[in-house]
Amino acid sequence: MLSIPHSASDSLFIAGNFNDWNPKNSNFCFTRKDSSTYVIQLNLPKGNQEFKITRGSWEKVESKSDGKPIANRTVNLTVDTSMDLRIENWADNFKTVKENYHFGDHVHIIDSAFFIPQLNKHRKVWIYLPKDYSKSKKRFPVIYMQDGQNLFHANPPRPDEWAVDTIMDSLIRQGLKEMIIVGIDHGGDDRLKEYNPYDSKYGKGEGKAYVSFLAETLKPYIDKNYRTQPDFKNTAIAGSSMGGLISMYAIATYPKIFGSAGVFSPAFWLAPKIYDDVTLSLPNLKNNRIFFVAGDKEGVAMVRDMKKVHDILNPDGANKNVVFLEKEDGKHTEWFWHREFVPFYKFIAQ
Repeated sequence: MLSIPHSASDSLFIAGNFNDWNPKNSNFCFTRKDSSTYVIQLNLPKGNQEFKITRGSWEKVESKSDGKPIANRTVNLTVDTSMDLRIENWADNFKTVKENYHFGDHVHIIDSAFFIPQLNKHRKVWIYLPKDYSKSKKRFPVIYMQDGQNLFHANPPRPDEWAVDTIMDSLIRQGLKEMIIVGIDHGGDDRLKEYNPYDSKYGKGEGKAYVSFLAETLKPYIDKNYRTQPDFKNTAIAGSSMGGLISMYAIATYPKIFGSAGVFSPAFWLAPKIYDDVTLSLPNLKNNRIFFVAGDKEGVAMVRDMKKVHDILNPDGANKNVVFLEKEDGKHTEWFWHREFVPFYKFIAQ
């Protein structure tokens, strides 16, 4: 049962790692009992679940009484469970102070509205250039990453960032190979469609067109305008959750473009056809490197579904080009992907 401090005219939703944090999924909408009490009954898999309550968007997410963000709610499901929850306040009841973020000198915006002809949309595209880039004439490998909004370390710091640029700086100082990172912003409300190559309950999948954009439009642009090593062995793709799904699909569809992939906490549950497509692509993926990682605190289905794709690619575990990591403390959140970016990077930099 859910209690709210004041009557709300909006519908209330639960968004969590079990529905890819969709803030307005009609299948996860509460039923109103009276002006301040709501109920919902869900059939969720056993294991750790994380969630928050919204009024249909992340601008209208629950907050502390003073408007500050709350941590994800958590529950470890082992048996049928009833919960009594109380909302303290809503984020949109407080004036939003727009932060003026600053990034490191080697993180740049390529275009705030890069045209995606395959989708007839525009999107912000970022690039991280190693500090040695401007001091040399060397060419560098490239990693293409999804959810560009959350990739780079900002000042003031944000709670939802991978901070891959600071990781890269640290690893390069340790003597590891230098690489360029290209980050593509997600499409907000369209993320669940753009990062899914298949139709789902969230709409018609646009992932095939999006991956075509990465391989046939964005990569040629980057190779033309920056000193890259354009061959497939020096081109990687990576992302988490829906970004992990679309990264797996990208390497399966364009194995001669993307030589390696980082598949972090992939949302395979939303796209069961990925198993068939990976199986069909298997003969073309013999020379590709794929890194899988997920955490036990993301729910049983997350690890199970990821293991299913891994086992298609590496059934006997003998293929050292395909790595599977299951971390006991792993959660569906950026701090986990920030940490696990290090072994992924070391894996593809070998």
